[in-house]
Amino acid sequence: MTASSTAASGSVATGGHPQRWLILGVICLAQLTVLLDNTVLSVAIPSLTSELHASTSDIQWMINAYSLVQSGLLLTAGNAADRYGRKKLLALGLALFGIGSLTAGLAGSTAQLIAARAGMGVGGALLMTTTLAVVMQIFDDSQRVKAIAIWATVGSLGFAAGPLIGGVILNHFWWGMIFLINIPVAVIGLVAVLKLVPESKNPNGERPDPLGALLSTIGMTALVYAIITGPGSGWTSAETLVSAAVGLAVLGAFAAWELHIPYPMLDMHFFRNQKFVGAVAGAILVMLGMGGSLFLLTQHLQFVLGYEPLEAGLRMTPLALTIVVLNLSGLGPRFVMKVGTASAVAVGLSLVAAGLTSIALLGGGTDGSYGGMLLGLVLMGAGIALSNPAMANAIMSAIPPEKAGVGAGVNGTLAEFGNGLGVAILGAVLNARFAALVTVTATSLPAALAAAGSDAERQKISDAFAGGLQTSQLVGAVAVFAGGLLAAALLSRAERAERRAAAEAAGEGAEDQVSAA
Repeated sequence: MTASSTAASGSVATGGHPQRWLILGVICLAQLTVLLDNTVLSVAIPSLTSELHASTSDIQWMINAYSLVQSGLLLTAGNAADRYGRKKLLALGLALFGIGSLTAGLAGSTAQLIAARAGMGVGGALLMTTTLAVVMQIFDDSQRVKAIAIWATVGSLGFAAGPLIGGVILNHFWWGMIFLINIPVAVIGLVAVLKLVPESKNPNGERPDPLGALLSTIGMTALVYAIITGPGSGWTSAETLVSAAVGLAVLGAFAAWELHIPYPMLDMHFFRNQKFVGAVAGAILVMLGMGGSLFLLTQHLQFVLGYEPLEAGLRMTPLALTIVVLNLSGLGPRFVMKVGTASAVAVGLSLVAAGLTSIALLGGGTDGSYGGMLLGLVLMGAGIALSNPAMANAIMSAIPPEKAGVGAGVNGTLAEFGNGLGVAILGAVLNARFAALVTVTATSLPAALAAAGSDAERQKISDAFAGGLQTSQLVGAVAVFAGGLLAAALLSRAERAERRAAAEAAGEGAEDQVSAA
């Protein structure tokens, strides 16, 4: 252990950093800003389509550029922070995020905005890994669980409250302000980090893996590109098939590379552990359902039902409120301890699937009914609040304690990938169903509505979009429910194996005591 890490450990053992709660507030503010950008863009879709002439594909790439770059760099960012200093990388992340936000807010074209979002993803990756590392450093054992719970609650709030905050901003300003508002937060956070956060690093830690980060980012981007372009170009077209083949090949090369280097970004041997695999599958599916659903619902509320951005954001808040209330009450962790990880994941993902089904069957029409959507959002929020603590606990307990940082990086990477995949898959299903119901040449729903020649034609287009929304939400519900059962089965099998191993160890210990007597 190095001197710096020894010092850090000593301060934690004696009660933690004296300004730990103030530092946690700064960290949570930075984290909230990063996570809001996962969903805040969704309510700006009407403004972007009209002012930047963005197509549906452009919108999807504006969202996916951020999440894909961030997910591809999370593990490398965590390793780099351990090696070069968590405080330094946290400050660098805030600076990059602020610069990217400025560029995005002033973007004059879809290409510029997509590039800026990718740059923000780099800063977001540094922030997401270093914030949790700093929390682990400044709190002692007696307060660390509470601090991490607050950190996780802010994470859920940031992701789910994006549409509301974006709606408030767009109700008073133009779309660029959803990015420019990040700048003062980044500046305040940077000053506070430099002044308050203690430095810690482990020079003997694992080296960064830039090739692994490059391969994982390219592979995931190619796969999502195939999903996005599939409905328009055709699932058997050369563009779609080549992109999918490149994605699979590059991800295969990534896995092979990680297996043969001394300091892998992702230890592929983790995937031999059924508990780890089950938790990973659940984490992807939760984000797939929530990310894809939020992307589609904000469009439905504004384009089909005619709500303003703020009104649409307010109608999305039950999801965020349910998550925050259940997390802050501690119900999620208590539920896991009472019923076990496997049962908690099964119940949680079943609730998410039920929420998607409710939205599809009861809240996805064009008659303005909100009751079915409200029920669906509450069910999804409850499912996320109950399953997330179980999956995080499973991931962190399935790997050696010395690899806890890598486990957190894996969790964050797959959550980001699940979000991007949800936007791509459910968006692709909606586009395919929409194209099958109406014959339009427009590249987006608002463009199709603007090109409609009569009220009857506009109603037909709205009905087609609602039909596509229903189909996409049902596809998401089936995927989440079936995958949740599979994840729960893997977790249950792993739990039984752990109990057998513990019983055998206890039996051997009793035999040894008898022999000694």
